[in-house]
This record gives sequence, structure tokens and C-alpha cells, in this order.
Amino acid sequence: MGAVFIGLLVVAIVLLSLSFFSKDRVTKLEEDLEQLSLTYMQDVYQLKRKMNVLEEELLIQEPSTSVQPARHQKKGPVNQILKSQVISLYNQGLSLQQIEKQSTLSQDEIIEIIEDVRGKDY
Repeated sequence: MGAVFIGLLVVAIVLLSLSFFSKDRVTKLEEDLEQLSLTYMQDVYQLKRKMNVLEEELLIQEPSTSVQPARHQKKGPVNQILKSQVISLYNQGLSLQQIEKQSTLSQDEIIEIIEDVRGKDY
């Protein structure tokens, strides 16, 4: 009986020492999962940045393509954002035709805005 007890004790010590030297599969899986989540977060961040760039490009191009039929209608007063856009484009050296393409305003409205700003400057 003593030999069996000693034999089991030796086997337990050997198995315990082997468990310290064997690779921990759970730790490896945790590291893999962490790496995968970091990669996923980086991909999502890059996609969000690309979406923001595309949205900005669409916002810049949108006025010139979506509102052309309504240009010939007489509109109410021009809001301050459009006025600022027209002045900015004019200060950049764009022609009236180019400003008209990039804004929702007619050339007459663009001329009025530019003359109004010139009148305030002098």
C-alpha cells in the first residue's frame, strides 16, 4: 500500500511539473483574440477616415450636380453660408461660371453678392 501511495505521489509531482512547462493554450488564444481585435479596430478606423473623405468630396461636388433644374427659379434671400462660399470662391480667383457650377446660385445672384461685399469693403 505504501508503494502505491509513493507511486501516485511521484506521478502527481511529475504531472504538476509538466504543467508548468507546457504551453498555455488559453493564453495563446487570448493573445490571438487581442491581436484580431486590434486589427479589426484599425480597419474600422481606416474605413471611417475614408468615409469622411468621400463624404467631404461628395459635399463639395453635390451642389453642382443636384440642383441644376432649380437655378432658373427666383429664390428668396441667400443665406450666409452660400454668401461665404461665393466670396471664398471669388477670392480664390474662380470665374462666375465656375462659381455658378459649384453653388446653387445664378450668375446674377453671384454678382449681387460680390458687389454687396465690395460695397461694404469700401
